[in-house]
Amino acid sequence: MLEYRAAVLAVDLDPATNMVATLGVYRYGSRDHTTRLSTHEFRRATWTPDGPATLHLGWSKGNLDAQAWGPGATWMLERVPALIGHLDPGFSCPVDAHVAVRQASRNHPGVRIGASGTLLHELLPVIIAQRITGYEAIRQWHALTKRLGQRAPGPDPTLLLPPHPDDLLGKPAWWYHPIGIEAKRAEALRTVARHANRIAEWADLPPAEASAKLRLLPGIGAWTVGSAVGPALGDPDAVPVGDFHIKNMVSWALAGEPRGTDERMLHLLAPYAGERGRVITLLGRDGNAAPKFGPRQRILPMHRW
Repeated sequence: MLEYRAAVLAVDLDPATNMVATLGVYRYGSRDHTTRLSTHEFRRATWTPDGPATLHLGWSKGNLDAQAWGPGATWMLERVPALIGHLDPGFSCPVDAHVAVRQASRNHPGVRIGASGTLLHELLPVIIAQRITGYEAIRQWHALTKRLGQRAPGPDPTLLLPPHPDDLLGKPAWWYHPIGIEAKRAEALRTVARHANRIAEWADLPPAEASAKLRLLPGIGAWTVGSAVGPALGDPDAVPVGDFHIKNMVSWALAGEPRGTDERMLHLLAPYAGERGRVITLLGRDGNAAPKFGPRQRILPMHRW
């Protein structure tokens, strides 16, 4: 049983904020061992510069109570306002915006862009999701955290910390194969683990600077950076270039084209520079999805490739 200490914080919550939508980006699948989310509660275990910590948020009627455990408790509590999007000014939808953007903005006014500050935590599941389906990415993230995650500080015995960088580095590439993670993604996980201290420092940089530094790491491309920097640093302009679905969704929603390219997506999003990631989020939450053609691809485990 881990020893822990607790700290408490109260925050006046904007009643318009949709907490589930805002915090949902930090949970990878409904059974994420590191992050739990319900209609009035959020729990997350992570590594901070001060050590492991667990955060518990509970909210109702414009009030939010935060409690944290572990050596990183104070660090976590200091970042609660950013995490819940309290520092996000929201979206001022242009009057000449596309009708789909105006409708999505009107239908989802409570979605905020949060900033966890835990860049490494956000990178790990995104790296796992490179080049595979969302279902497989979630399954592999759950398997990795189950095998390498330590019990989190606090009273919840089922909550696990994400894999520690030393534990990721301590496993050779072949160790990841039974989980379904091939050598290329395994090496990318080991790369970010090797640079964990630098990545923690980059989390305090402006998003553009942090993104540029991340792209210097082998195995970390535009899609990975665009997917992780948004929720980690609160960047409303982060675009996951290279995503299989998003370019089609944007092209369909904004141009009526069932299939698009990254270049076409960026062209359609150009009028919303500075808020492109937010526009993508709003379009997705409003149910915009490109038509699907053909049968679904069959998923085979790695040992049957």
